[in-house]
Amino acid sequence: MNHPQKYEEAFARLQEIVRKMEGGQLDIDQITAHMKEAQELITLCKKRLTETEKEIDKLTQAEK
Repeated sequence: MNHPQKYEEAFARLQEIVRKMEGGQLDIDQITAHMKEAQELITLCKKRLTETEKEIDKLTQAEK
């Protein structure tokens, strides 16, 4: 599956999936596929956040 590379795009897609699931807009087959995609998007978002946190830590340490 081709996922967005930017955090903001991945997070927006994740929100879209949640809205569809909460709104009952998906049939059982779609739910499974969307759940898998959501798990991959969550992993991507966590990775991006961790990378950003490490970069911020490096920058703030360099300023001291």
